[in-house]
Amino acid sequence: MTALERLIRDEIAATGPMRLDRYMALCLGHPEHGYYMAKPAIGASGDFTTAPEVSQMFGEIVGAVMAHGWQGLGTPTTVLLTELGPGRATLVLDMLRTFKVVPGLLEAVDIHLVETSPRLRRAQQYRLNEHGFTATWHDALETVPAGPMLLVANEFFDALPIRQHVMRDGIWRERMVGTGPGGDLCFIDGPQVPAADIPLRLRVAEEGAIIETHPAARQVAGEIGRRLSSHPGLALVIDYGYREAAHGDSLQALRGRQFADPLVSPGQADLTAHVDFAELSRAAVAAGAQAWGPITQGSFLTALGIGLRAERLRASGADGRDLTLALERLTGAGGMGTLFKVLALNSPDLPAPPPFETG
Repeated sequence: MTALERLIRDEIAATGPMRLDRYMALCLGHPEHGYYMAKPAIGASGDFTTAPEVSQMFGEIVGAVMAHGWQGLGTPTTVLLTELGPGRATLVLDMLRTFKVVPGLLEAVDIHLVETSPRLRRAQQYRLNEHGFTATWHDALETVPAGPMLLVANEFFDALPIRQHVMRDGIWRERMVGTGPGGDLCFIDGPQVPAADIPLRLRVAEEGAIIETHPAARQVAGEIGRRLSSHPGLALVIDYGYREAAHGDSLQALRGRQFADPLVSPGQADLTAHVDFAELSRAAVAAGAQAWGPITQGSFLTALGIGLRAERLRASGADGRDLTLALERLTGAGGMGTLFKVLALNSPDLPAPPPFETG
């Protein structure tokens, strides 16, 4: 039994079964035993690999969109380059390399990273300092200062805690984490969920059906929307998920690059769930932003010339086989190309960023 599991069991014993979002928050973010606080998580030594770690081409293309966004803002002399959940800082470094070829942009950038893990903050700081950059770190977007902003959230929203509701005898009930007869952690049915909490089109369902809601994601998307409504900016959200929520259980755990039971060994596995892009878009628009997309990651990268970039890297001596594999993983239907989506958000009255203007 992990130390975190003991804490979770103690809380359940004291206060009763806990909601899934509370369980996920403890598993991922407990200050001492949470997954992101204690595990390498990302890269060759971690449990998963994100798109920036697959190839520099991903970050370069995202950087090109951000550079275009800065120009569309009127090239402000200071712009907040903000990343939510920056991992090992690979994406921000690839964007900054792209910014070097845009006159005035690199000098205008003020880097702000939203990261709660001290371990990852140290890794980010080390890598940024290696390349001559400094940054300011934040626990939440709310403390990032006001001003023109270029924001990226790549595989950030999928790790935010979710709630699940299960249909039992015609009633939607909260899906909770408790202990079973054998003492193991298990899912149990909790109190009835008010009908208003269930999307209208999903209220009728078969026995045992599950739906997911994303209060933490809505809160962050709303904060992005509020900032874009009051200060000029552009945000890109890149993640795996669906355009509109449907019935189903998307909660998953990864341990040692293998799928695992999310209730076994809390704190030792990465927990994620599919992102509801329609919900993110509605929250941001309700707060005053514009939304474009989502479109698939494959179509996003292809439209912006990832194939041409691969050819140029190949001509410069990069390994052709590695480039082919990276292209397939980033854009192919069998890799990230279809499941992953890209949503753009920007300030009112600004035009759609590329490639959304052609959609």
